[in-house]
Amino acid sequence: MELEITKMQLSDLEQIKEKLLEDFDDFWTVNILKEEIQNEKSQYIVAKQNQGIVGFAGIRIIIDEVEIMNIVVRKDKRKEGIGSRLLQEILKTAKEQNAQVVILEVNEKNQPAIKLYQKFGFEQIGLRKKYYHNTDNAIIMSCQVGDVPFSDKVVRLGTHLK
Repeated sequence: MELEITKMQLSDLEQIKEKLLEDFDDFWTVNILKEEIQNEKSQYIVAKQNQGIVGFAGIRIIIDEVEIMNIVVRKDKRKEGIGSRLLQEILKTAKEQNAQVVILEVNEKNQPAIKLYQKFGFEQIGLRKKYYHNTDNAIIMSCQVGDVPFSDKVVRLGTHLK
């Protein structure tokens, strides 16, 4: 099934707001996500299949650094490579923005996400204790943009960033 990656619009947020928590996990509120979409330093993308949103991701660009704010895939669409495709787009954007480093925080209990980031060359550089809900630790990871195993598979697979 073809996956289309496009820039997130406010109308996309309207489409997912009712199902944000149940389909996409314990996540930010719609208002926080709306503020992120409207922030000039942030860029958000959505992954769509059959016109329905199956995932989204966001970054914040700070001078020569890109911070991954989130990569979220609908629960029933996980393990289909959507997270990898979103991460690939983020890394492509980081390279286009001439970023030197990409950083992120991930819950230490989120092993699938940690493995995804490691597959793309991210390494642990720190730990924030009790960061999530004052209980779970956050692993801080980073990678140098020049070290990213980047490919042009995104274009060949029929993904179109609009």
